[in-house]
Amino acid sequence: MKQLDCILRLSNKFSRLPGVGAKTAQRYAYSVIDMTDEEVEDFCAALRDVKSQVKYCGKCGNFTDKDVCDICSRRDGGIICVVAYPKDVLALERVAGYRGVYHVLHGTLSPLEGRGPDSLRIKELLARLDGAEEVILATNTDVEGEATAMYLARLIKPMGVKVSRIAQGISMGSELEYADEVTLTKALDARTVL
Repeated sequence: MKQLDCILRLSNKFSRLPGVGAKTAQRYAYSVIDMTDEEVEDFCAALRDVKSQVKYCGKCGNFTDKDVCDICSRRDGGIICVVAYPKDVLALERVAGYRGVYHVLHGTLSPLEGRGPDSLRIKELLARLDGAEEVILATNTDVEGEATAMYLARLIKPMGVKVSRIAQGISMGSELEYADEVTLTKALDARTVL
């Protein structure tokens, strides 16, 4: 029974990770059992290294192993793209056309979950605006992301900095008949001239 307690304990630890349900956590726990001792040690070392070496960039709040991340140290801060989470920086960096810097809020406004303006890195964003020409609001298009973008726009516009919002609409390869009304409306509103 002691062995099953260990599996259950490991499974519970995995299930605390975002997006990992009970069945997936159990599969992960059983996978660890099938690993060699060396693979388990490498896995544990990777966890320890991430925890001890990764920290927040002193400027943008993205993950880095330095005081200031490579993006902040190499790019001009004239354009700041505001995102909710570090994973959003990775997604936007895949686009390869953006040459500005980022600001990671580490969440969105959500009164129901107790996240107000003081829970996010909004003060740090406002402190970075001296010399900025434009702030691009790139939060998700869900209710919380939209509320956060509108709140930030109201704070930033009076400071004389251009505020823009990422375009929204139909994904490439999508079929119009499956798009909802809000998406179609935003797609029409954000249309470009050819």
